[in-house]
Amino acid sequence: MFRGVVYFSLVFGVGFMLGTVRVLAVEPRLGERWAELAEAPLMLIALILSARFVVRRFPAAHRASYLVSGAVALSLLVLAELFVVLGIRGISISQYVAERDPLAGSLYVVMLLIFAVMPWFLGRGRSA
Repeated sequence: MFRGVVYFSLVFGVGFMLGTVRVLAVEPRLGERWAELAEAPLMLIALILSARFVVRRFPAAHRASYLVSGAVALSLLVLAELFVVLGIRGISISQYVAERDPLAGSLYVVMLLIFAVMPWFLGRGRSA
């Protein structure tokens, strides 16, 4: 579980910083869709580096433990997203989904899946 919290924290921190830059500097110039698409490769790098750090720094006895770490991190990320959507933006989940750009939203879902499995993927052949 600790691995999942660390992994979530690293990726969320980078995502928060990139999201701030995206919203304030990139979206006004490129629009929401292209800003989100431009951010995705940077987030992919961040989650790969974060997962690599967690796998190396906190080795698991079994590879399946890395899948649990990814699931914990994904759960925390979804909870954080819901907090932002419901709390800060003041909109419902259905409004949030309806407002999402189909292309950028689909990529976001794919990135969430990659985020969840990356520790497991990088943890192959590694055990404590």
